[in-house]
Amino acid sequence: MSLKSASRPAPAVQPAPLDRLSALLAGLSPRVWLSEGSAELGMHIARPSAGSEAARGCWLTVTPRGQKLDTDALHGRGLAPWLSFEVALDGPVGPLFQEQFREPLDIALDEADAALGQITRLIAGEVQTPRCGHPLLMNRAGDILLIGLLRHLVASPRGRMHLFNGLADPRMARALVAIHTHPGFPWSVAALAQEAGMSRTSFAQHFRAVVGMAPVGYLARLRLALAKKRVQDGVGLKQAARETGYAGPSTLSRALHREQAQTQACTQ
Repeated sequence: MSLKSASRPAPAVQPAPLDRLSALLAGLSPRVWLSEGSAELGMHIARPSAGSEAARGCWLTVTPRGQKLDTDALHGRGLAPWLSFEVALDGPVGPLFQEQFREPLDIALDEADAALGQITRLIAGEVQTPRCGHPLLMNRAGDILLIGLLRHLVASPRGRMHLFNGLADPRMARALVAIHTHPGFPWSVAALAQEAGMSRTSFAQHFRAVVGMAPVGYLARLRLALAKKRVQDGVGLKQAARETGYAGPSTLSRALHREQAQTQACTQ
């Protein structure tokens, strides 16, 4: 038998799994720290109160920006607050992200994504028994907890959290990741539908149903947020428009003025 006839075809290379969060996190630029306050988005770990039989295991409560943790409600469920982290979002995607957390969110860690439970146990063990490198680990603990929370929400989206509903949907996730990764690309609905592997009409309808707005509307909001941040950072309108997919500085200027007018109208 010749070597040629005995050879086997090379195994097919499996595509890398879709990273649904890295581009989003880059647009959020989160800062997380241990805190007792509630000025920013809060992540609060609660554990059963001493002698309580009303609760089992730890819970994670996420509070919207500026909203305090309801400790009375925790006590009523047999829980006591233990550790709290604050999350500040310095990136341009922050306002879009904050909209996902309009009400407090309670997660039973015994029933959550396994990784989120493991992260919480790691933090709990470090607090109870500090070991070598304790300060650095605790400085990073909040970042790891945030990623665990986001992974859980992608795996188990809830109610009106449209962004996570979209990232949980395999087809919508491919389009959203493409938008988050290359917001300045001249995306059309047809091109995004191709990313999702769907027809243009089916994609547009499904995107609106899952994400809560049309794909063009979502892209426009993201681009405006990115462009606004670039201008605030001192970048000229021409460069900001080029980076974020606007036709030119005048188009971007009109979009910024329109957004400012809408914001003023809402505050009056």
